Amino acid sequence: MLELFRDAYRTHVCGNAVMLTGLCLLVLGVLGGYVVDTRLSLSLQVLAHLLVIAGPTLIKFGYVMRIYARHRLHLAY
Repeated sequence: MLELFRDAYRTHVCGNAVMLTGLCLLVLGVLGGYVVDTRLSLSLQVLAHLLVIAGPTLIKFGYVMRIYARHRLHLAY
């Protein structure tokens, strides 16, 4: 895991991927928890609401990884 953070470019790419994954989880959670909630079972609704929490958390982690990588690459934010 530490090998990932030694290379700033790989950290930047991984941060982008984590942000994209978080966005996908957030969209799935909103769709499942608020749009098609009447068609889902209670356990799937709970899972969808958990995705609404997990998605933004991954977006924030990915953003911090990107900031760290861009700082090491001497790029503008």
